[in-house]
Amino acid sequence: MSHRIVIVGGGAGGLELATRLGRTLGKKGKARITLVDANLTHIWKPLLHEVAAGSLNSSEDELNYVAQAKWNHFEFQLGRLCGLDRASKRIQLAATLDEQGEELVPARGLEYDSLVLAIGSTTNDFGTQGAADHCIFLDTREQAERFHKQLLTHYLRAHAGQDKDDQISVAIVGAGATGVELSAELHHAAQELSAYGLTGIQPQNMRITLIEAGPRVLPALPERISRPVHQTLEKLGVRVLTGSAVQEVTAEGLRTAVGEFIPASLKVWAAGIRAPSLLKEIDGLETNRINQLVVRPTLQTTRDDNIFAFGDCAACPMGDGSERTVPPRAQAAHQQASLLAKAIVARLEGKPLPEYRYTDYGSLISLSRFSAVGNLMGNLMGSVKLEGWLARMFYVSLYRMHQVALYGPFRTALLMIADRIGRSTEPRLKLH
Repeated sequence: MSHRIVIVGGGAGGLELATRLGRTLGKKGKARITLVDANLTHIWKPLLHEVAAGSLNSSEDELNYVAQAKWNHFEFQLGRLCGLDRASKRIQLAATLDEQGEELVPARGLEYDSLVLAIGSTTNDFGTQGAADHCIFLDTREQAERFHKQLLTHYLRAHAGQDKDDQISVAIVGAGATGVELSAELHHAAQELSAYGLTGIQPQNMRITLIEAGPRVLPALPERISRPVHQTLEKLGVRVLTGSAVQEVTAEGLRTAVGEFIPASLKVWAAGIRAPSLLKEIDGLETNRINQLVVRPTLQTTRDDNIFAFGDCAACPMGDGSERTVPPRAQAAHQQASLLAKAIVARLEGKPLPEYRYTDYGSLISLSRFSAVGNLMGNLMGSVKLEGWLARMFYVSLYRMHQVALYGPFRTALLMIADRIGRSTEPRLKLH
């Protein structure tokens, strides 16, 4: 019987791993690779802020798991992980329901020889009162599209004269990459909506407030990067509040710890992450305070050599001798997927597994069409700061690299040509 490899989670890392293993082990019949995800399609998570603003039509940039599986010699199973039995090497998938609540796919179990958990993370509201009830999180395509529909509804009502308020207020909690990029993208969306004739709300009347509990925006990046980003946001008219922890969220707005009330008709929570609560001590596996599975440098869980975890759902040591863990970033998931593709081959051949050591290649932040800024890091050049057009090109290249890993260089080139043609024949903003 072929070695059964089950990968749970079709995000950037899980999908890249399934694709790599399918092209090597699956194609040659050396292993049976199964990818499990609760959705039928994949969209790169760093693009969700563009979906929310309407700058990206998610239906055009999504990838179908069933087709990807056929093209790359692995299997796809629709389902959501709900249980694990390590003794029998079996995972349990919950039943999948359709929009009417009818059972679409029944609950079932899947057996494995090697299990890889790559189920990502969700937004952490830190138990803030009212956040879960009144804020939109940007963890999934559905949440991003929900925000876009609410935004468009405000504009359509104002355009039709049904809404007497000629302004819209948006509050974004968390000035990390998602919050910063969403702020700039929304400012761009306001200009585009006005250009298309939805003039009930003028661009200057979209009031965007970015709220950060820490002392500066982009706290995970060097200050020489965050400072110009802060200045650019303020030039765009975004109100940036740092050192302002949100204490309560209501239907009308947010209240900070110092008592300031910020009115907001649309509220987005983009601060902090945690792994899904399902992972907390799942069948005895070790987890940390934010539900991440604790793994060794080989990416094997500490209590079961047959179970691997990587990406945002795993607490992996940096590999530099410190007690720090790998940051939850797309480049880390990409690096770990590449290492695991080699490690699982080594596992099948009875060879020692390679160990992961995080390499920081820098960070890039896109401020929509207005600017981009970031730093690239390498052994030869150290840390190099990038701004403007060059930074924007490097930022776009990150997504193209993800596409190359999934589609190969030739199909990615065709997609780039199709994108270029599409921009000349379609609206620059999703208007539905």
